[in-house]
Amino acid sequence: MTDTRRRVKLYALNADRQWDDRGTGHVSSAYVDRLKAISLLVRAESDGSLLLESKIQPDTAYQKQQDTLIVWSEGDNFDLALSFQEKAGCDEIWEKICQVQGKDPSVEITQDIVEESEDERFDDMSDSAPPIELPSCELSRLEDISELISNCLSSPMRKEKLAAAIESEGYIKKLLNLFHMCEDLENFDGLHHLYDIFKNIFLLNKNALFEVMFGDDVIFDVVGCLEYDPSCLTRKKHREYLKQQAKFKEAIPIRNTELLSKIHQTFRVQYIQDVVLPTPSVFEDNMLTTLSSFIFFNKVEIVSLVQEDEKFLTELFQMLTEPNTTDGKRRDLVLFLKEFCNYSQNLQPQAKETFYKTLTNLGILSALEITLAMDDQKTKTASIDILTYIVEYSPSFVREYTLQQANNTDEDQILLNIVIEQMICDTDPELGGAVQLMGVLRLLLDPENMLAQVNKSEKTDFLNFFYKHSVLILIDFFCSDPLLKNTAHGEPQKEDYQTVQLLGLILELLSFCVEHHTYHIKNCILNKDLLRRILVLMKSTHKFLVLCALRFMRKLIALKDEFYNRYIIKGNLFAPVVDAFVRNNGRYNLLDSAIIEMFEFIKLEDIKTLCSHVVENYGKSLDDIGYVQTFKSLKSRYDQHQDKLKDRERNALEGVPSILRNSRYRRDQRQMEEEEEMWFNEDDDFDDNETIVPAGTTDILSKKIDTDLDSIGKIIEKKVENNGPKMNNNSSQKSTVLNNNANSGAQPPSSPAPTENKSALFKRSLVDYEGGDSDEEEDENSEVPKRPRLS
Repeated sequence: MTDTRRRVKLYALNADRQWDDRGTGHVSSAYVDRLKAISLLVRAESDGSLLLESKIQPDTAYQKQQDTLIVWSEGDNFDLALSFQEKAGCDEIWEKICQVQGKDPSVEITQDIVEESEDERFDDMSDSAPPIELPSCELSRLEDISELISNCLSSPMRKEKLAAAIESEGYIKKLLNLFHMCEDLENFDGLHHLYDIFKNIFLLNKNALFEVMFGDDVIFDVVGCLEYDPSCLTRKKHREYLKQQAKFKEAIPIRNTELLSKIHQTFRVQYIQDVVLPTPSVFEDNMLTTLSSFIFFNKVEIVSLVQEDEKFLTELFQMLTEPNTTDGKRRDLVLFLKEFCNYSQNLQPQAKETFYKTLTNLGILSALEITLAMDDQKTKTASIDILTYIVEYSPSFVREYTLQQANNTDEDQILLNIVIEQMICDTDPELGGAVQLMGVLRLLLDPENMLAQVNKSEKTDFLNFFYKHSVLILIDFFCSDPLLKNTAHGEPQKEDYQTVQLLGLILELLSFCVEHHTYHIKNCILNKDLLRRILVLMKSTHKFLVLCALRFMRKLIALKDEFYNRYIIKGNLFAPVVDAFVRNNGRYNLLDSAIIEMFEFIKLEDIKTLCSHVVENYGKSLDDIGYVQTFKSLKSRYDQHQDKLKDRERNALEGVPSILRNSRYRRDQRQMEEEEEMWFNEDDDFDDNETIVPAGTTDILSKKIDTDLDSIGKIIEKKVENNGPKMNNNSSQKSTVLNNNANSGAQPPSSPAPTENKSALFKRSLVDYEGGDSDEEEDENSEVPKRPRLS
């Protein structure tokens, strides 16, 4: 059987003055060769790994608290604590520490770290200094007692000896007897001294004194002493609040007396720290760390005791989900659960995971489905707090539960849909619940905290579920009641604060979805024409709502998705934005800057479709804006695009044969000769109906060929009428030249049939030049005889 005496939890104090759980294990003390000293060793209970190896320094101050805690500092800002399961184990390790440091195990602190002047250090260094003698506890000596305690606070050694003296002499109960006498006699001077005395006793920061002051028999008297603040004219009625107003309600009877006592004590001590004690000054900020630790460990113990009582929690959840449970009883149960979850925030990750798994297995999420939809505001608010605690720790718990509901639960009963409905239907004018639920939804929908395992993809499954079963509730809020009525006339009709705040929250959530769920949200926006309805809000009198609508459009444009771009262009959806910009009339405000930034983004990212759309449709409205260069630059970018398009068309035409160009009769003579040579160097064996237009020429070019051929045919016919005999001679010679160039032995082509006139004319026109100036140049540069020109 495992030795539970040495079983401990290791804690470290973080920068926020909260204790972090570093793990559970077993502690021992042994000589470590590497450190050449006796050290404290803690090995993990799970795998035996070393959690702590701490050399017991001869000058380190170790402090024993609550019989099961040992606290010390490693360096200046690193505090450690060992919380023992059993008192015997704590005493055993404490004796070892005291043995190394040469101290009596009966002390609760082994050393004092003193940072004082040389004179004070000389006075306090000796352990043999005489103990502090407390004045006799009498009404006439209250002022002396107050002065003595106040003077001891400046020296750690004197604080230690003063605390030991108060504890050994039972001084606290003697002071409380004087308190009763002063109250009975209405001795306000004495009551004011007692206030100072007990306030300074708290600043001694000694756990042994806290144990005495927080006992059930004296705690109210201690609170009573702290009611008589000399700086206040009237007494503060803390005892009346704790006894009468702060009534403890047992949602389910707690049979464990230890648990019941801890709950009462923790509440009262927390009240003393938060309300009764004065706010500590900068110099006193770290003087109540022991009080904070006392509360922390009490809460951890309460959570552990409740978790161990399985019967208690099972009965609680059965009653919470029972249809016959009254609303008042259900409210008390939910408030208990909320406080229970609040205490669990002190647990460390491993213990907290166990805690929430326990609650999930017991059915806390199915219970929340009932309590979230209740009309009672306290119940609903507490339920939202509980859900927030769960989602902030592990959104996967809620996602997994929601996916299990997919096939066996009506859509209106799904937890996720209930959350959305409650957000939309929040009756609070300030929308506190809606804001909190929107934060919950964002955490659930955030892909960054979704798990992706080998056989399981939480991200894919949950997002598919959300966009199939839940997103339409949000979308319908814009596409149906109440916003359909609100935007029926092209402008918001309902402008009350609560409605516009809710619209802003939903727009913020949808903008988040656009940014993080690019694929899933697209169909919703396009099919529901959502952007058009949202942009109606650009006419709202509430500028923050106008900015929310603009932000949504900006998120879409930032994706640079052509589907969205075409949707915006087709719907002319820049119109509401430009109208709002024009209405703003150049005022230097956030709306003006946001709209300009959106157009600047379009320009910088060179989104051509949107750039052209804006300039062509809204150029007249934006050309006069001169206090920024955005719109002029946008126009310049548009002009550059148009010039490039024209150049591209021109280059495309230049690649077409000369006969297809409008300027074919004005071409350079050398270019004409080169093309003529290329023509006759190619194989002449083609079909009669074959067209000589290059492959890939468009239908437009084909129509142009027909037109040009008709015009060329008329020119040639005219020449034939004027020079008939010469045309015949040239024709026969052309036939001879074709035979001479045909190396493959092909037969000369026969005379074209009447139906082939157009093709034949096209072939002839390729060597038909106007004017004969180039004949002499050809004779000089080439030995090959040239074909006679058509005259």
